[in-house]
Amino acid sequence: MHAQSWSGGCNCSKLRYTLKAEPMVVHCCHCTQCQRMTGSGFVINGVIETSNVEIKTGSLKAFNLPSETGRKLIVYRCAECGTDIHTDYGGRETMIFVRMTTLDDPTRFGPDVHIFTRSKLPWISLPPQVPAYEAFYPTFEEVWTSEALQRRRALGF
Repeated sequence: MHAQSWSGGCNCSKLRYTLKAEPMVVHCCHCTQCQRMTGSGFVINGVIETSNVEIKTGSLKAFNLPSETGRKLIVYRCAECGTDIHTDYGGRETMIFVRMTTLDDPTRFGPDVHIFTRSKLPWISLPPQVPAYEAFYPTFEEVWTSEALQRRRALGF
């Protein structure tokens, strides 16, 4: 099993969770839907197995939202204060997208890739050393490590 873990939580501190593994990949998404959903210029999501996220205290409330792709989109928020904790894009259930800035140390996992930069706000500058794509990247192999690809395959994707 994984020797290290990372803790996080919501704004009111009633919901606490632990990541039992590092995310497979960290996306910085600049799509207009993420901008609207977060009230920010982008969202930073760590893609991780649902089984590697443990809710320690508090509870989540699921919100079914429309998606630009037409695929299922469920946002899970703290039932008390409404802080976004994670999202299930496409009804995958076994793989979720954790809001990395809800970690106690939000600097721990920086973005591996910037996606949907075609709708990036013009005053946001992207670091040249991080890959960036106008939409989604063409192949997972282009961005994900071999270990992350193995973990993804183990989930059936």
